[in-house]
Amino acid sequence: MEILYEMITKLWFLWVIVIALGVLEVFMPRIKGFTGEKSVAFILSGLDKTKYKLINNIMLQIENKTTQIDHVIVSNYGIFVIETKNYKGWVIGNEFDENWKQVIYKRKEKLHNPIKQNYGHIQALKEILKEYQDINYISIVAFTTKAELKVTAKTDVVYTIKLPKTIKKYNVENISDLVKEEIYTKLLSLNVDSKETRKTHVKAIHNTLAENTLAEKRIKINSGICPKCGGLLVLRNGKYGQFKGCSNFPKCRFIEK
Repeated sequence: MEILYEMITKLWFLWVIVIALGVLEVFMPRIKGFTGEKSVAFILSGLDKTKYKLINNIMLQIENKTTQIDHVIVSNYGIFVIETKNYKGWVIGNEFDENWKQVIYKRKEKLHNPIKQNYGHIQALKEILKEYQDINYISIVAFTTKAELKVTAKTDVVYTIKLPKTIKKYNVENISDLVKEEIYTKLLSLNVDSKETRKTHVKAIHNTLAENTLAEKRIKINSGICPKCGGLLVLRNGKYGQFKGCSNFPKCRFIEK
């Protein structure tokens, strides 16, 4: 026991490192998203404050649903709705694709089309601001420079450092100073500050993503396609009878359960 106690006391720092790494792994996606949004907020804060009214991380409630938007800018030139993404590697997609791809070396990950995601944000804003007609809503999707963009779209999909330049290219005034202030004040008043509501919103998103992933997996399996690598599912003979497995075995070891 004394030897064991001595080993534990001498190696306490290793346990601290292991625990810290575990905590970091759990919270890293949230940390990355937070730092990405904060850096964009800093970039956008340099815009002319007499022309551009910035609201960061706004959450709006419409009936029983909530919508969280990274950045909204109410300006004399329209309302800019900005969705930020903090991905690395290649980001491949088109305007109307349901999903885009993130490619890091040979690993491919699917991500929901952020243009469509931002379209939902704009529809929510239009509903809330329906008394203001003929407002120009401008959708912008911004990625950090860690990503290499391979995107074909009419909607602005840019690097975060290019945001000010992208925003300033819209230079036709269609909102008066009075209306701009009214809209800005209204959005601020409707911003949901409740931590509990925001937690519920995040949980709902995660649940929806999980449900969609399971549904897509089942569709592929029913179509005879391996959901792991895209290979064909073939009938094999095993120790306990027949089963369906991936044709790319042994590279892919997926088995239908």
